[in-house]
Amino acid sequence: MSSMDQVIKKENKGRISTVGKYSVLIMIVGIVFIAANLRAPLTSVGPMVGFIKDDINISNTMAGMITTLPLLSFALFSPIVPKLGQKYGVELIILGSIVFLTVGIAIRSLSGVASLYIGTAILGLAISVGNVLLPGLIKREFPKRIGLMTGVYSISMNLFGAIASGVSVPIALGWRFGWKGALGIWGVLSFISIFFWLLQMKHSNVRRDTVHKEKADSHVNLWSSALAWQVTLFMGLQSMFFYVLVAWLPEILKQQGLNSSQSGLMLSVMLLALLPFTFIVPVIAGRMSGQRSLVTITANLFLIGTFGLLYGSSNLIIFWIIALGIGGGFAFSLSMMFFGLRTRNAQQAAELSGMAQSVGYLLAAIGPTLFGFIHDATNSWTIPLLILVGASVLLFIFGLSAAKDRYIGSTNSQNI
Repeated sequence: MSSMDQVIKKENKGRISTVGKYSVLIMIVGIVFIAANLRAPLTSVGPMVGFIKDDINISNTMAGMITTLPLLSFALFSPIVPKLGQKYGVELIILGSIVFLTVGIAIRSLSGVASLYIGTAILGLAISVGNVLLPGLIKREFPKRIGLMTGVYSISMNLFGAIASGVSVPIALGWRFGWKGALGIWGVLSFISIFFWLLQMKHSNVRRDTVHKEKADSHVNLWSSALAWQVTLFMGLQSMFFYVLVAWLPEILKQQGLNSSQSGLMLSVMLLALLPFTFIVPVIAGRMSGQRSLVTITANLFLIGTFGLLYGSSNLIIFWIIALGIGGGFAFSLSMMFFGLRTRNAQQAAELSGMAQSVGYLLAAIGPTLFGFIHDATNSWTIPLLILVGASVLLFIFGLSAAKDRYIGSTNSQNI
């Protein structure tokens, strides 16, 4: 080979390396922006419920449906999403979902009861796509960095969710945008995300033979797999735990003597406490062959926090709240990691994500209503909190099995 040929080869190699790094960077930015849209349109609603009720004159039950409807959308649509991704391509389906999310946010912010619920249903279906496909996409694009990228995706999702909850009232009152503007402003974020995802699609270099190989290797009946059900039940229990606390923690604390402002602050403390651990835990979990020690820590944190609310000193309430928040960060992160760690390829990860999130969000939708009913029947939070103690024990049991170092479909992952 001549010296000129060597120079040309070296230049081409450098150019390919630069393009590859740029594509990876675009993919990371695209994932961050997609993840940022998976919670903010939902968490911005809670502080606005009172304004919405007063403006369009709806009942408490109808107001509760604004939160419940997206969860039901997740439960019903999640099993279908992996099939759509497999047929039309993950990137294209995610692009379509972010476009529909923008449309749904816009419709929800129009006047009228019908537009409120139609828009909410549309954005719920759109968000379910990102919920299901992102774990599989991370496994496909970053197979050796699943923990790190899951942490990046998780903290982006939860950080923007916390921000949306905190700024809704200032936007509605301080900026005089009203509840429609406070909910509609998140359409700006989803619209910007379309641009970044289009850039990612332009630089996508996924080979067709890799996709076909994954399709050929992913024929495992997850619904008859014991390991898939263990991951699913872990996901479902942690999801129910989180949404029950988000819905009822302020009321539980009011019964213990805190006022509305203090109980609302404690909920914010819980949400802030989980944030750093949604990044730290996936990184640690990704470096471990099994995650049983992390599951044990998770269950103990939930038990400490719940027993603290039941029987602990009121002077230590902030300690119990922080324990619940950190436990929630551990539980959510582990459930996201199991999708990638317990499967052999991206398609299996997406299918497991769809199955687990379908069951998980169904529990999340039922949980707050069931707990409210039990409270109304007993006029006490003791039985609901004892149910959370039981849920912590079950989460520990299923989590220990889900945390073993094995894959769905392998001989040591027996079927039901």
